[in-house]
This record gives sequence, structure tokens and C-alpha cells, in this order.
Amino acid sequence: MIQPDKPRLLNRLNRIAGQVKGVAKMVEDDRYCIDILTQIQAVRAALGKVEGELLRAHVDHCVHGAFMSGDVAEQRQKTEELIEILHRSTR
Repeated sequence: MIQPDKPRLLNRLNRIAGQVKGVAKMVEDDRYCIDILTQIQAVRAALGKVEGELLRAHVDHCVHGAFMSGDVAEQRQKTEELIEILHRSTR
């Protein structure tokens, strides 16, 4: 992971954790189902943004580095990892 992005990503993840706690409180308080579902969608969207940023960082740093290295085995490995993670996200 690229270090300059780490504090910002951790901050976002901490906010998401707070959102999840808020959803749990809503369930405890028997809040209206649609309100809870709306908050769950917001959590998923926030996680999706973090996921996208991490994916971009991986491509920019790890995948790009593998191709710049000229190491065919490493290039193949990074490409397979990328394909697998994208495949899992479509399930």
C-alpha cells in the first residue's frame, strides 16, 4: 500500500465503522426498516469507494511495478490476482 494514502483510507474506514454502529443502534431501537436499509446502502457505497481507491492504488503501484520490472512471472501473478479480485466482486 502506498503510505501517503494510508491515513486517509483509515479515516474513511473509521467513519464507515461508525456508520455500521449507527445501523446496529437503529436495529436496537426498532427504527423503520426503510431507514435502516437506506443506511446499509450508504455503508455499502462508502465501502465501494474505499475498495475502488485500493484497487486503483494496487494497479498504480503493484501491477505497474510488476510490468516495469520486466519479470514475466511477477507480471503474470499480478494479472491473475487482479482478474481474481475482479471476478469475486461480480459474484
